[in-house]
Amino acid sequence: MTGLGSRLFCKVGKLCEQLPVFLNTFLVFSITGEVSYLVLVAAPLEAEQQKTAWSSWWKALHLLGQYFMLGNICWNAFLFLKVSPSIKGVFLGGNGLGQGWRYCYTCETHTPPRCSHCYDCKVCVLRRDHHCVFFGQCVGFRNYRYFLCCLLFMWLGLLYAMVMNAEVFIVILKEGVTLHSILLLLIPWIMLVSGQVSARAFTFAFIADTCVVGFLLVSAFFFFHLFLLFRGQTTREWYSSRRPYNLGPVNNLRQMLGLRWYICWLSPLIPSPLVGDGINFQVTGSLEPCQ
Repeated sequence: MTGLGSRLFCKVGKLCEQLPVFLNTFLVFSITGEVSYLVLVAAPLEAEQQKTAWSSWWKALHLLGQYFMLGNICWNAFLFLKVSPSIKGVFLGGNGLGQGWRYCYTCETHTPPRCSHCYDCKVCVLRRDHHCVFFGQCVGFRNYRYFLCCLLFMWLGLLYAMVMNAEVFIVILKEGVTLHSILLLLIPWIMLVSGQVSARAFTFAFIADTCVVGFLLVSAFFFFHLFLLFRGQTTREWYSSRRPYNLGPVNNLRQMLGLRWYICWLSPLIPSPLVGDGINFQVTGSLEPCQ
């Protein structure tokens, strides 16, 4: 019984680890589906405009833009999960240790600077930034580009969804900005249970709220990582006042995003070879802790 309980607990634990990924996927496709409906059925156009050829072009442009963002989100997320940032299969240079190298007692190997052990992934990660709970994997040397670009298009997509919902929501209610519409945005569940709104209006209000909360959360992550990117730091290095890897904004971009840093953010299909090997880094200061 003890063995069965232990195995069941492990399976539940693994399922819970994947839950954020499934939830994020569900939210992304739900928001995309709702915004597509707004564009195709409840497009925010005046009555005269809806009867012209501009209506078809307007819808086509909106759909093209939103599915371009959706494609980038999904493909960047897929590559982020597929590309392992760990030291598995990486030749660390034998015993030729230098400044900043440490010994990991869990992995039983010497690790280079900026590499640290992740107890969730159970392995050391090259240039480890942090363990992303939303994806269930570490952000490191090889997959940082896909993580940042995924954040970028999530931010753009949520901004776009917020604008579309704000423009259409009042039209759907046909009542303008009133106490009723404000309460629907603030407490949609209570309004639905009390019978004050229809299920259709509740769905739009709930997704609109989700877009606002998601936009604020993604904005905090995205701009924080942009700040670190231009400083040449990882999240773990942000706690330190020293910036030994800061090579200037342009070189920091090249180090993090690869040689084609200026265009690779447009699509994950654009190759952008990384600079270096994730083991040796150009430094501008001492790696030793301040005394």
